[in-house]
Amino acid sequence: RNLTGAEAARQVLQFHDLTNVPIQRIAGNLTDHYDPSSNSISLSEPVYGSATISAVGVAAHEAGHAVQYATGYAPLKLRAALVPVTRFTSTLAFPVILAGFFLPVQYGFVISAGIALYSVAVLFSLVTLPVEFNASFRAVAALEQSGILDEEELSGAKKVLKAAAMTYVASTFASLMSLLRLIAIANGRRGRR
Repeated sequence: RNLTGAEAARQVLQFHDLTNVPIQRIAGNLTDHYDPSSNSISLSEPVYGSATISAVGVAAHEAGHAVQYATGYAPLKLRAALVPVTRFTSTLAFPVILAGFFLPVQYGFVISAGIALYSVAVLFSLVTLPVEFNASFRAVAALEQSGILDEEELSGAKKVLKAAAMTYVASTFASLMSLLRLIAIANGRRGRR
């Protein structure tokens, strides 16, 4: 049974009748991802060739994204559409906000514009949550239903995927708190007019 991450991802894909999704090895740690533009899975070296529960869980999760793409999962489509917009707005947000703090108070709209730009990144984080949770749900279901993992191994994979999901929750929470802080600072500044 000792499947590597790459083999587990392939079996999850086959379980869902997806045979046209390439799985490639990439350098680095925590670089695992599914790319909808090329419909391919990239697994970091520790995941690609490792036969650990963690590697199998991560690889199955990335295969879950490929299944989302193949089934037209709406939040994944929305997230993909937001990627270029988020890259653009994230680049501009903090320079615009910073510029707004150096301008006289009557130019407070500049800070508001920067906050609006930053809000797109927060929206992206919020949309990412259901995408990531659903990919993990699909991964666990496929690992269980296909018999790739036994009950004990499945429990370990669930723990790994839950821990990974919590990083997205923490990141989203931090983004929301930063947004609220920026709004509070901007409102405090307006009150000093």
